[in-house]
Amino acid sequence: MSASNGGAIDSLGMREAMLALPDQIRASVAAIDDIPGLPDPASISEVLLLGMGDSGFGGDVAAASARPFASIPIVVYSGYLPPSWVSRNTLVIAMSASGSTEETLESLEAAVESGASLVAVTNGGELAALADRAKAPVLPVVDEGPMPRASLGSLTAPAMLALEQIGVFPGARVWLDDAIVQLERRRDELTSSASPAKAIAERIGSTMPVVYGGGAIGTTAAKRWKFAVNHNVKRPSFWAPMPDLGHNELVGWGGDHGASFTQVHLRHDAEHPQTARRFEFVTTKTSDVMHNIVDVVAEGDGPVAQLLDLVMLGDHTSLELAAEAGIDPGPLAVVDELKGWIGS
Repeated sequence: MSASNGGAIDSLGMREAMLALPDQIRASVAAIDDIPGLPDPASISEVLLLGMGDSGFGGDVAAASARPFASIPIVVYSGYLPPSWVSRNTLVIAMSASGSTEETLESLEAAVESGASLVAVTNGGELAALADRAKAPVLPVVDEGPMPRASLGSLTAPAMLALEQIGVFPGARVWLDDAIVQLERRRDELTSSASPAKAIAERIGSTMPVVYGGGAIGTTAAKRWKFAVNHNVKRPSFWAPMPDLGHNELVGWGGDHGASFTQVHLRHDAEHPQTARRFEFVTTKTSDVMHNIVDVVAEGDGPVAQLLDLVMLGDHTSLELAAEAGIDPGPLAVVDELKGWIGS
């Protein structure tokens, strides 16, 4: 238990599992060397990353990290049916720790029927069985956490390594090594008495966080912050991408909203200069209707390190908020109820 959260309720050990993010990445890199059975890179015209919820977010991280280097489209998709353009020239990377995610399996079956090649990131279930029937590679989800959101490193690193081997994400292992260095540094801070996550959580208080980020790094991290608050704090939260929010959401802050919101601005080194100027403008126009505006600045060398650094800070900020509110971050009762209702 970290120095910052004393006797907080945490029935599933989410805090310790999420602190293991750099360990998960290191274990994944060590477990996955050459990946046999991948298609000829020259035959691939696009990559489709399939996954739902937190498994799907692993695809978001892999895609956001790889796109600046990729010469072909990388698309992340969640749903029951894959895009109509999927063909024998598509590589599908399907991600589900359990291997039993209904939407991912149904979409994947349709993609394979269309002739797509497959890589499965899973620890078993029907996904592993489907990959076995297709004679496709199965990459393990090592050090699987108590919930998929606590297995981010174990889900996204295998996808990145597969993208590296087909030539879509050159240098992925180096970027992942740089991320491990930063995440271990951040972990030391998060488990100290001066945890930056605790400081951010104190500024958010009981308000609803509205998280803004620019570019692939910022927008992907902002999405995760929203998910983390929903899951761990059981509280509404919202996110929007910069610069797009300057054309729509900014207008919505024109009235008095009772200071029930806190804006969180996720900043990073790859931010476009005009995006930085837009953050300044948004601050001037919304500060009067916000409880707080908090700037969170990524640290680390390279895009993968900075993206995962922002993610780790968001995850642990949400855990601090949960601890302060006396909320158990692990269980997702309403999600389990929905799955039962859908399956009945």
